[in-house]
Amino acid sequence: MSIHTSALVTGGTSGIGRAAAEKLATLGLHVVVTGRNTERGDAVVAGIRERGGRADFVAADLHDAASAAAVATEAQRLAGGRIDVLVNNAGVFPFGPTEATTEADFDSVYSLNVKAPYFLVAALAPAMAERGTGAIVNVTTMVAEFGADGMGLYGSTKAALVLLTKSWAAEFGTKGVRVNAVSPGPTRTEGTAAMGEGLDALAAQGPAGRPGTPEEVADAIVFLATDASSFVHGAVLPVDGGRIAV
Repeated sequence: MSIHTSALVTGGTSGIGRAAAEKLATLGLHVVVTGRNTERGDAVVAGIRERGGRADFVAADLHDAASAAAVATEAQRLAGGRIDVLVNNAGVFPFGPTEATTEADFDSVYSLNVKAPYFLVAALAPAMAERGTGAIVNVTTMVAEFGADGMGLYGSTKAALVLLTKSWAAEFGTKGVRVNAVSPGPTRTEGTAAMGEGLDALAAQGPAGRPGTPEEVADAIVFLATDASSFVHGAVLPVDGGRIAV
């Protein structure tokens, strides 16, 4: 069985990322969180430390290979030279009609949602493989699995991440690195607050009949990041209140 000592959680200053970082820290992992808001990042780290955990914050605007490499390098330095768990959570989720999407919007969404995770894995997975242990958890979305009006741009980036999850599982799994994903449904976070009643209406379509909480998604992330899921490779775990069933 593997012994994980450190984790990098991107987009770890709020919502699902913050909940995952806090839960991983309670397991004794040194957690490095990234985000663009230094005030929120410092608050997450302070909270973890107050509860006896170990954490650091790296301010980062993940958008290309260089920024991903820089975050990987700094995270490894802060965590004592290694990252055992990578949670690719940072992302944006714009909704809207195809004809209203500019090329700049398209490039920006793909850069954060696809390019950054790709090059973070490129920077960190080989070292995990060399040690013979590691876990990568990608955060996707239920709309990566079906067509939804106005969600083509966002959904397609996460569909790419679903395929990458399976490809990386095949590439690194034989070397002791497990790669999996969680697929959240409607979740009540700071980022989805603007959806208002629309979030509840979307959630009402699933058997649970309500939006999820960041902590409920984070529990699934922790499961996939630890040896509780030691025989799970290349899986996409729906955490969507049963939306996949209807």
